[in-house]
Amino acid sequence: MELKVYADRMSQPSRAILIFCKANGLEFEEVPIQLAKKQHRSPEFAEINPMKQVPAIVHGDFKLFESHAILIYLASAFPGVADHWYPADARKRAKIHSVLDWHHTNLRRGSVGYIFNNTIALAFGMPLNPKAEAEGEKLLSDSLSTIESLWLEDGPFLLGNSKPSIADLSLVCEITQLEFADEKDRERILSHHKKVLKWMDDTKKASAPYFEEIHSSMPPGIAQLKALKAQVISQQSASKP
Repeated sequence: MELKVYADRMSQPSRAILIFCKANGLEFEEVPIQLAKKQHRSPEFAEINPMKQVPAIVHGDFKLFESHAILIYLASAFPGVADHWYPADARKRAKIHSVLDWHHTNLRRGSVGYIFNNTIALAFGMPLNPKAEAEGEKLLSDSLSTIESLWLEDGPFLLGNSKPSIADLSLVCEITQLEFADEKDRERILSHHKKVLKWMDDTKKASAPYFEEIHSSMPPGIAQLKALKAQVISQQSASKP
């Protein structure tokens, strides 16, 4: 198959790429790269992505990494992709780019900072960092407020659009990473962002059944990490005088 997508379904950018491909009927081969097993650090994968991160794609003789760049390329290179994902109109595209650029330095930085230091660090043999977790949560919460006040005022999707764009898909997959957090923490962070919750639900429905299909791979990994976290906390409690 000409298009190959190198992905780990535990990775939120990877899930966005996979959902986009399936929602638009693109023929592709999914090549699993398990981050927890450090497969992204292999010399073979470095030939695909020298940054040694997922996702990445190979389309014929063309290699590309960084999820936003991949989404833009797929929406542009494959005929039949609906215009609402990445409109032909230059100004509408520029607006989508502005959201995607903001995403990397705000929502994503907050989400990763919080979730990694709350749970995921344990999968890589690293200790949890409460200070970095709190800093990540603060940026994450501020980012959710920005989404509500700036981009969800005039329509069901970002930028007042009536249908989702690649920005909606990318950002909703990011927020869904909160599934790794304890339910009470997830509720505390998200419950008062009513517009965000509705937008997330609308995006999932607009990309059905593929959003749920791709995310259905998460629960086993989440359960394993939560069990590991409980074990670490228990050991820490037992070692206290």
